[in-house]
This record gives sequence, C-alpha cells and structure tokens, in this order.
Amino acid sequence: MTPNDTKYGLYLQILKEELIPAMGCTEPIAMAYAAAKARSVLGALPDKIDIVISGNIIKNVKSVVVPNTGGLKGIAAAVAVGVAVGNADKVLEVVADVKEEEIHLVSEFMEKCEMTVMKSRSPKLLDIDLTLYKGSESVRLRITDFHTNIVYIEKNGEVLLNKAEGGDDVCETDRSVLNVKEIVEFAECVDLSLVSELLEKQIEYNYAISEEGMKGDYGASIGKTLLATRGEDIRVKARAQAAAGSDARMSGCELPVVIVSGSGNQGITASLPVIVYAREMGASHEKLLRALVVSNLITIHQKTPIGRLSAFCGAVSAGCGAAAGVAWLVDGTCEAVSATIVNTLGMISGTVCDGAKPSCATKIASAVEAGLLGFDLYQNGHGLKGGDGIIKNDVEKTIQSVGQLAREGMRQTDSEILDIMLDD
Repeated sequence: MTPNDTKYGLYLQILKEELIPAMGCTEPIAMAYAAAKARSVLGALPDKIDIVISGNIIKNVKSVVVPNTGGLKGIAAAVAVGVAVGNADKVLEVVADVKEEEIHLVSEFMEKCEMTVMKSRSPKLLDIDLTLYKGSESVRLRITDFHTNIVYIEKNGEVLLNKAEGGDDVCETDRSVLNVKEIVEFAECVDLSLVSELLEKQIEYNYAISEEGMKGDYGASIGKTLLATRGEDIRVKARAQAAAGSDARMSGCELPVVIVSGSGNQGITASLPVIVYAREMGASHEKLLRALVVSNLITIHQKTPIGRLSAFCGAVSAGCGAAAGVAWLVDGTCEAVSATIVNTLGMISGTVCDGAKPSCATKIASAVEAGLLGFDLYQNGHGLKGGDGIIKNDVEKTIQSVGQLAREGMRQTDSEILDIMLDD
C-alpha cells in the first residue's frame, strides 16, 4: 500500500472517525448527548421526557455509574445529567465540564421531571429517541446506528432535521474495505504525522484511567487483584492494565478515554496491552504507534461484520486486536498477526455481552489472555486449524464466520440476555 492508494486515505479516515475521546460508558453518554442537544433546541428545562430506546441501549446503560452524577446509575441519570448540566457541543464529552457544585442539579432535576422509559420497536440495535416537553412546547430527537449520529430533530411539530428519509443516513466510511494484509501494510507505511495526534491521545488518556483504576477502589478491582495474585510478568501486566482501566470507567471515573468501535472498554483493551509490551520491550515510540495502528484497525475490522452492539462481547474483538498488535510488535509479520487472530477467535468467540457493568473488566482480562495465548501458539509452531468448529483456513473467512455467529446466530441470545437482566 502507498499513500497514493485509495485505501490509504480510507484507512486514515476510519481511524479519525473511530479514535475519539469520551467520558463515561459510551451508551449512557450518548443518551446524555442526545438529551443535552434536545434541551438546547427546546431552550428550557423540560418538565416531562419520553425515552424510547433499543434493548442494547437498555442493556448497556442499566448498570453503570454515570460520571458527574454523584454516583447515580441508569437510564434516568444518563438523560438527567445531559439535560441539567450537559454541554452538547462537547459531544461524547458532554458531561466533562460539570462542576462539583453543579452535581446536585442532576438529582434535583430527576425529582422534578416526569420520565417515561419504553423499549423501542425499531429493528436497530442502537436507537435513542427522546421527546422533551415544556408546557405546550416539545422537541423530539433521535440517534441511530452510531453514538453521535443524530438523524431526526423536530420542534413543535416542525421537522428541523430528517436524515432518515428513505433510510437512515449513516455518514461513516465503509469499514468493509479493511482486511488483515492491508492493515499490516498500512501500519508499516503510514505517515505517522497524520495519525500521531490520535494515537498520542489514546496512549495518554487510556493509560491515565488505567493508573487511576490501579490506585482507586473501583468495581471489583480486577486489575489490582491480577497483580496481587499473579505477579508482575509482562503478560499479567498487560491484562491488569487493561482490566484496571475498565474497573475505573465502569464505576464512574471522571477521566476520558479514547474509544474504538464506539466503546471505551474496547479502546482500553485494544491499546493498553500493546503499550505495556512496547515499554517492557524497550521498543521505539514509532514502533509503538505503528503497533497501535494494527491493534485498532484489527479490532474495527472484526467488529464490522458484528455491528457496534450485539450479544457478542466486544472485549473479544479488542483483546484479539491487542494481541495482533503485540504479534506485530514482537514478530513483525502479517503471518503472525493472522495466526494470532484465528487462534484467539477459535478460543473465546462464545463470550456474551450482558451489558456494561464493572464485571466487564473480568472479560477484558480473559480476552487479553486468550489473545496472548493465541500468539504463543503461533510462536511455538502450533495453532487452530480450519474446520475446528467455526474456524476457517483463511483469516478473513474466520472473521466473517465469527461476524455471522454474532450478528445472526446470537439475535435470540441478545433478547434472552435482556429479559434476564430486566427480571428483577
């Protein structure tokens, strides 16, 4: 691949679209963003809100602490913080500028505003549809497909924006252009000045929240527990740093992360093991940045046939992506990257997503370990073969097989998971 190739520009654009900062779990923050934007259109604090959201949004909002709410969890808190104190101009950092003296406004708003939550009948897995009322005034705003994609705004019956006519307009670069061979080629040749700002922020933000997870008492403290019980081998450190970032993030830590595939947990998982390995190896900073290009794009590539939200745990894709980045860092070949992907997906493709919550850190630790074992197999001349279950003889066909499993085969699983979660 060369800078003159069409795909070179597309790969750059995909990284720019994917590697963006967000504070807090992405689904509640997307709801806060929608609420803040709707409130700005309404021009007043509403006294009633109708909340219509897809099952996967319910699943990923129900159990996580929303930053800058005083420790509140759930759907109402996510909407309330956006309406009461959010800044829609900051998009997925919508609650980043909330002052300590403003936090009480969130719970006060929740006491005063009537909020009704309904599950959407839309087939879309990511669907947030809010209607805010103030007296005779009203605003309806809808986000679909990805977390910042506002497709509809209506005020007092007048349509201000409608990207949904004839089908929702998803303004993202086509991710189907990605493939493993060209991802590695791109990582090896890309002008780093074009991506360094994105990657430096990913290193800074994601390592900072991981260190906070190590210091603080967040969730089940998976990261700290790994170091305390497994020692400080590089493999343990790689798992622990990724898990610690999730420990903090799922429990309301008010530090931003750089997300991947619409997920902070996946952004943390795809980056931190690579950072740990590069530092332990004494690799050059340039090599670290190129390894992060591999890990991020492999994660995105795997998620493309699955979709942003599903019953398939995204930590699997990101842990596999991280291991692919480590494989390139250590071995430097596409063969190592491809074998690591196939081996990893053959081990843990059955891991389900039962919503965002503190225990996501355990799945992250397991996914990173499986990914590193996948690379170990390759280094020792072993590996999983085509015909072993859903594994194929080709890495691209294997990725497609897992995508089919997650997208088609696990639809009913997704519904059952939500039913179980809501059966209190």
